[in-house]
Amino acid sequence: MKRLLSVEVFFDFVCPWCLIGKRQLQRALERLREEQPDVEVSLTWQGVQLLPELPAGGVPFAEFYRRRLGSEQAVLQRQRQVREAASLVGEAIDFGTIARMPNSADAHRLLQRAARVGSAQQVEALLERLFAAYFHRGEDIGDRATLLDIAQGCGLPSEALADVLLGDGSPFINAGAGMAANGVPCFVFDQHLYLSGAQSPEVLLGALRAALARSAGVGA
Repeated sequence: MKRLLSVEVFFDFVCPWCLIGKRQLQRALERLREEQPDVEVSLTWQGVQLLPELPAGGVPFAEFYRRRLGSEQAVLQRQRQVREAASLVGEAIDFGTIARMPNSADAHRLLQRAARVGSAQQVEALLERLFAAYFHRGEDIGDRATLLDIAQGCGLPSEALADVLLGDGSPFINAGAGMAANGVPCFVFDQHLYLSGAQSPEVLLGALRAALARSAGVGA
């Protein structure tokens, strides 16, 4: 008999730690499948717009981070830290290709609608492609045409998605976003156990095991 485990991940597309956290979670889930093949995981990605105040067209990326961190040296130090962490999970992030810090509201609305009209495989492909668009390809994921093109490339019907791409900078509202009050990525296991930050696969695997043990009544 299959045992069910729900995992929610609160994230934003413009957060490199969310991409890193995704890779760490994938490793943890692979190990869980090896040791407990009877477990079926329901994985849901919950969008959180970190910068709802950005204009619809975004802002220049380099200028945004200089203002945010205070100096060019601070920016270079932070980017070096992120690149090193990303390399450990097989990701090569090139900040030099990113021209704009986009407003991510429409990207989140797109993924949310895709989860309603598409298959699980299409949603996963869209999630991966949107991360790649921003961190690898230097594409503007705040641009409506770019988002539609990416969705179509994942096999999703544009006619079912176009109406959620408002292009006006309207904030993306997620009623459950309060769970990520301590930052993203935020992992929620069986609506009970919370972890924030790009945790290691070992830590995430421990949380998966603990959630399963709790649901089974072990130690209760």
